[in-house]
Amino acid sequence: MPCVADWLNNPFSIVQGIFAQNVPNSDWEKKVTEYFKEKLKENNATNWVPSLNDVPVHYLKPNSLVKFRCMVQDMFDPEFYMGVYETVDPNTNARVLHFGKYRDVAECGPQQEIDLNSSRTVTAERQTFYCVPVPGESAWVKEISFFWMELVLSRVSPSTSYTPSRHKRSLEEDEDMDLHPSKQKDQHTGNSSGGDIHGYVEPKRLETEASAGHHLISANCSPPLDLNFPLPGEKGPACLVKVYESWESFKVNDVLEVYGILSVDPVLSIVNNEERDSSTLDPMECMDTAEEQRVHSPPASLVPRIHVILAQKLQHINPLLPACLNEEESKTCEYPNLTSLFVSNFMSELSPVRAELLGFLTHALLGDSLAAEYLILHLISTVYARRDVLPLGKFTVNLSGCPRNSIFTEHIYRIIQQLVPASYRLQMTIENMNHSRFIPHKDYAANRLVSGVLQLASNTSLVVDETQLEQGQLDTTGVHNVKALGNLITWQKVDYDFSYHQMEFPCNINVLITSEGRSLLPSDCQVHLQPQIIPPNMEEYMNSLLTAVLPSVLNKFRIYLSLLRLLDYSISDEVTKAVEEDFVEMRKNDPESVTADDLHRTLLVARFLSLSAGQTTLSRERWLRAKQLEALRKARLQQQKCVNGNEL
Repeated sequence: MPCVADWLNNPFSIVQGIFAQNVPNSDWEKKVTEYFKEKLKENNATNWVPSLNDVPVHYLKPNSLVKFRCMVQDMFDPEFYMGVYETVDPNTNARVLHFGKYRDVAECGPQQEIDLNSSRTVTAERQTFYCVPVPGESAWVKEISFFWMELVLSRVSPSTSYTPSRHKRSLEEDEDMDLHPSKQKDQHTGNSSGGDIHGYVEPKRLETEASAGHHLISANCSPPLDLNFPLPGEKGPACLVKVYESWESFKVNDVLEVYGILSVDPVLSIVNNEERDSSTLDPMECMDTAEEQRVHSPPASLVPRIHVILAQKLQHINPLLPACLNEEESKTCEYPNLTSLFVSNFMSELSPVRAELLGFLTHALLGDSLAAEYLILHLISTVYARRDVLPLGKFTVNLSGCPRNSIFTEHIYRIIQQLVPASYRLQMTIENMNHSRFIPHKDYAANRLVSGVLQLASNTSLVVDETQLEQGQLDTTGVHNVKALGNLITWQKVDYDFSYHQMEFPCNINVLITSEGRSLLPSDCQVHLQPQIIPPNMEEYMNSLLTAVLPSVLNKFRIYLSLLRLLDYSISDEVTKAVEEDFVEMRKNDPESVTADDLHRTLLVARFLSLSAGQTTLSRERWLRAKQLEALRKARLQQQKCVNGNEL
């Protein structure tokens, strides 16, 4: 029987064995998938597989099994490949059958040639996804994932280790060292002050991440290679993910975890360079432009390939939760009973966790418990359905009354960053509005989708900081960007620009707007901040708040917010009738100020209030509490209107 080292370090040997036993039967492909699926179901087996999210590419053994947690940024055209091919020895006429699946370059032994005219050749099709790390993924997600992988790898045999045989730097680091020799000292001494607020420190991997931004220099000194990350300053590898089965079930912006064979063959770069050179000599040889070839076939050392054996769409990326939590997916999980046990155990202690989280956020919002209540409801909100074009469940909150040009909003974002798996702070300045690329657009010359800031994975928290906005003129780009933000908030969709037409991409993004007065952008709910305490030193106050909370408590907050978003919810016929009667009574008492929008918003508040208490159905008690919260919020806004005249 193959040991761990075989299927991890040398998966091709497993594939070859199954191929040899089952040819000419076409079932060999299905048996390969089933073999690795069973192996990964073994205890902690998924943690044995090195992840490209945590380990630099040059630390990983070529042609080994790896995993990658990523977002599909673009989908290239399908490509044909030789699924099965035959080689022949010209001297002895001996013939050997090979598999081409999971390979970029056909394997051919010494003194052998590929028989392109063989009747046994099988041509197959595969789809290539351009995948990037999940945009805005929080540092704590990376650190916890890396911690679990290190813990497991330290207990398995040394043969599964990803330690390289020699110390080597990636190409872009070599060039950076040549240009900035002073960085060599910094590279080796490290940064002692870095790290997370709870002592999470970036692991000392001797090497940095694959990239420090959008651009890398390729080996032939061609223009910088744009890795096409949606958000500025993102790090991590981009990968060409080759999918062989069921690729039609995936779409752009899906978050996947893929398990496959890593391909970083240097031959790929040589072949690609030769293709570019030959295409300049005879343009009729290839219809692809040089730019398209450069983008679709980048050097494998910078953009590695993963040939997928197994891929799954992720419900969430919180490493503290089981991978599958809904009823359907948990049936196919490794341990469905453990999953349900985890959920039931956590739900039993939900009440104290909610109370602690409310207290924590109340302190963060300077003693405003009402704003803290609404922030919790916002953080567990999610689009659960769409009725025609209307997204149901979105709950964009405008937190007004924030100090102008203060570090307060920056620290509120830092706190949210510590609680949710993925987030981004968009500073709404005239400069950013006029010069940032919000909307992804199609580049027809390179035949790729160029990313934009609003190309985000589902359930990302987007904090729009409007306190940074000053007087100025929006140009055409700025106007389009503001319109795109408004469409995202109102309709939970982004219209990607395909030059000759626009294409709607639905999304599920939690938007929190911080502003001084009422926001210029639409929102579902405006909550005016009423600080009960004014710290003499805001930075010191916020930092002490973060350092005071225990890591174990912080992890409970993280589980709480992620888990409640995935719970089902319903309203019984009896409660529905009671709510309708109550609303009719409210309209009678105050026909001018109570509208259908008020009913919709109160039902939303009641929904998230129930879920925040672990209740999956609406009770009379929660409905009354929702009405009370809404009355307090409206009274506060009315009071602010009286003070400032036109505040609303």
